[in-house]
Amino acid sequence: QVQLVESGGGLAQAGGSLRLSCEAPGRTFRANVMGWFRQAPGKEREFVAAISWDGGITNYADSVKERFTISRASAKNTVYLQMNSLKSEDTAVYYCAASSFSYPTLTPYDYDHWGQGTQVTVSS
Repeated sequence: QVQLVESGGGLAQAGGSLRLSCEAPGRTFRANVMGWFRQAPGKEREFVAAISWDGGITNYADSVKERFTISRASAKNTVYLQMNSLKSEDTAVYYCAASSFSYPTLTPYDYDHWGQGTQVTVSS
């Protein structure tokens, strides 16, 4: 099973930026669709962004469009989530996930492997 490790979370002010990273130590997921999800306290896990295996197709939740950017560096076996213009409602635990689907799906059930999550807290 692919183990994913997220990093880059922390505390940011509203309007600020953070960049999350996701790695798979010892494994490759170059052929996988990769996604980011988040879960705030008392809420269900929700889709944030996803990217195809070659980076050519991306999908975003409406709430993060024009603010967040997902990218991948296959040579580094790493996926990123650049988060700009952060809002207090972006506060959540952010999870990286890998899917065997051929399209960057929005549904968490389509993802087979998950990281442990990284906390993002945005202060207003």
